[in-house]
Amino acid sequence: MTISAASGYLFGGVIIVLVLIMFACLLRAIRGPEIADRIVAVNMLGTLTIMIICILSLWQKESYLLDVALIYAMISFLAVVVLTRVYLGVHREHMRDQAHPACAEDGTQSGETDVPAADPLSAFSAQDSENASADGKGGVQ
Repeated sequence: MTISAASGYLFGGVIIVLVLIMFACLLRAIRGPEIADRIVAVNMLGTLTIMIICILSLWQKESYLLDVALIYAMISFLAVVVLTRVYLGVHREHMRDQAHPACAEDGTQSGETDVPAADPLSAFSAQDSENASADGKGGVQ
């Protein structure tokens, strides 16, 4: 057996193992108890796909597959970022509805109120100006 044949068996075996791991990740992405488990599983599926493409590039001695793997890595990263942003938006909306159940029942948006929103920094600036005039130094200590 030559080294070339042995490396072919090794590459084939590694690809089979990675495909089995991909099926486990796919199962976790479908049945994951939490949405975070699903997002991590999708990210891992993308990483395993990139690994398989790189191994195929070595096995077939085709360097253009490395370019494909690099592009797939960028797309996979963006997909995970988008999935995470969508999940965070849904999670925030769900938490807002739980915090203000009356708004959810009467049909108004959870952010709609008759009282104008206060500037969160206005309390600090008012307190700082009072402290500056009280101590006469005019600055923060």
